[in-house]
Amino acid sequence: MNPKLRDVAEHAGVSVRTVSNVVNGFRYVAPATRERVQASIDALGYRPNLAARTLRRGRTGLVALVVPEIDSPYFAELAARTVRIAERRGLTVLIDQTDGDAEREKELLHGRRSQLVDGVLFSPWAVAPAELAARTDTVPLVLLGEHDGTAGVDHVAIDNVAAAREATGHLLATGRRRIAALGIQPESLNATARQRLAGYREALGDLPRLEIPVRRLHRADGHRAMLELLDCAEPPDAVFCFTDELALGALRAAADRGLTVPDDLALVGFDDIEDGRFSVPALTTVSPDKDRIAELALDCLTAEPGPPRSIVAPHRLVVRGTS
Repeated sequence: MNPKLRDVAEHAGVSVRTVSNVVNGFRYVAPATRERVQASIDALGYRPNLAARTLRRGRTGLVALVVPEIDSPYFAELAARTVRIAERRGLTVLIDQTDGDAEREKELLHGRRSQLVDGVLFSPWAVAPAELAARTDTVPLVLLGEHDGTAGVDHVAIDNVAAAREATGHLLATGRRRIAALGIQPESLNATARQRLAGYREALGDLPRLEIPVRRLHRADGHRAMLELLDCAEPPDAVFCFTDELALGALRAAADRGLTVPDDLALVGFDDIEDGRFSVPALTTVSPDKDRIAELALDCLTAEPGPPRSIVAPHRLVVRGTS
């Protein structure tokens, strides 16, 4: 049974009014009291039904979009599309950022901040499949991107294996044979990199593999990894980067070493962010259909309850100047 306000009040040794003030964000509560009440809320698993109290019609019209990095160009572009499409459906999107932190993702996964929303679009990087399976919050959840072992949860993603296979196959078709994969994250639970690595390996077959890990997926990480690749005894003649940010960093590293792209080194990225269209040369990339991803995810949130859906969104390879 869901604990009541009075249960939290008794546990914390305060009045019901004080608990109500904390739950509703009333500013004039002593910090020590607020901390004690919040500890009781967490210990008892109290989930206030704020949505029902706020709108008696049974829904808030609010949807949460939870992403690892809002300043990542890919997630920023996806968020912008989600906001526009949601607005046409009469919904408002609240955006939250986890920084890929496991504890923060767990809090959001288990409903710590879902009391005011009708559903959550969630792109986790750090939570394990078991944590997803153990979710108890009843607010509708849709996962975005590749994740392993997510039975029981709606899921919208492109086919990352096929997309990576196409990107690597394109490089092979241009005559490249020493093709590196840049973007492996051995310490991350995010399955996207594993899916893209699988597609890269499928395309290469028996050809030599050059697989280099990165800590993050930013330009600086791509720059460092590309310099490391170029210092190899037999450097690559092409690189498949798991994100456009990594590819832009790699492009800068190639320029720093005096290489000409694509003559000396071909590059393919992933995400089709706007920056890649204005790099010199412009970036060849896998382009996920971000509008369709947002539409499909919102469809899942507003659909009638049913069996978990795993929906594949479209993508395409956009060939530009780097290959």
